[in-house]
Amino acid sequence: MAQKAILLVNLHKENAQSTAEEIRGELEGRGTAVTVFAFEGRPGSAPDGAWDIALSLGGDGTVLYAARILAAAATPILPIHLGTLGFLVGVERHEWRAVYEQWEHQTARISSRCMLSLAVERGGQGVYRSACLNDIVVASSGKAKLIRLRVKTEIAPGEYADLGCYRSDGLVIATPTGSTAYSMAAGGPILDPEMEALIVSPVCPFTLSNRPLVLPSRQALLVTVEQEQRSDIVLTVDGQDTFDLEPEDTVTITHSPHYARLITAGRSSYFSALKRKLAWQGAGVSTGGAHA
Repeated sequence: MAQKAILLVNLHKENAQSTAEEIRGELEGRGTAVTVFAFEGRPGSAPDGAWDIALSLGGDGTVLYAARILAAAATPILPIHLGTLGFLVGVERHEWRAVYEQWEHQTARISSRCMLSLAVERGGQGVYRSACLNDIVVASSGKAKLIRLRVKTEIAPGEYADLGCYRSDGLVIATPTGSTAYSMAAGGPILDPEMEALIVSPVCPFTLSNRPLVLPSRQALLVTVEQEQRSDIVLTVDGQDTFDLEPEDTVTITHSPHYARLITAGRSSYFSALKRKLAWQGAGVSTGGAHA
């Protein structure tokens, strides 16, 4: 049984307040100390403390925020769906109690999702650090303008292969979890969310030969703003946190030592979400082998 739990509540979502009150009452009735962190719009400073479990009430954005603040402590997250279109939140409002009880009895499935760490270096000094569960986007901060980014991938410790200069409206570096977000909209592939890889997807590339790449997430990726870049560029993490980049800044992206631990209603729930939300026809989950 959880001794301490935190509810991360996105009040912009319908029924968020009433659902939070229901869950709080239920858990406190079981003897669990509950902290409620509710927010509207952009969350404030992250709450301090240690918890046995976190319950995310909202949509995918709420889960992304929860992952960034809780992954280092390996806190399992039970994502409860109060949003619309989303792939991360697989537990519906009416299911939360059953899935929670499975977690209490150690029978729930926990999906381990790799995350990425990033660091921005400017003039030899570190100026920004963060982590993401979904994606890192580098793009013009104003109207869509062509930007120039030099991309290198690590092929051995301290040795990099130059992938060339990407001239595009932007560049998306996504995890497998984030493969169904902006990366997919930019033409990137869908990966199983429990893989360890990263996807490099240019947004509207000037050269059609610049295609999405899938690379090992345990090999660092370097993205450098070209010196002659004139338009302002912004770095966006998980669609939530931003940082302004300057010419010759280098973003180093590495595999995070931490994983997001998402409590799920079962492995098939992800593929059911794909079928439903992407309107795949005739797709289903089979327990048997291949058939002619």
